Amino acid sequence: MQSEKNPFNVLVGKMIVTKEGKRLGFVKDITFETRSGELIGIVIRDPTPYTRNLNLEKTSSGEFLIPYSSIIAIGDFMIVSEEDLI
Repeated sequence: MQSEKNPFNVLVGKMIVTKEGKRLGFVKDITFETRSGELIGIVIRDPTPYTRNLNLEKTSSGEFLIPYSSIIAIGDFMIVSEEDLI
């Protein structure tokens, strides 16, 4: 994780890939606990067929959710650990 804070609008639209290079989709939104401000997950926009085959948690509206704890790095892409998704 980068040490500087990433503003929300910098994260939205980034491609999400696993560390093995599999594309999962793009960042649509970020969910967080309103009282503590703790980040909970990343909502995926345009999920790939590969993403649909993963057993990911879904939002109440049926969108796929990646746990924030699975994020390894954020740069040109958001890189996640696939082992932490399952």
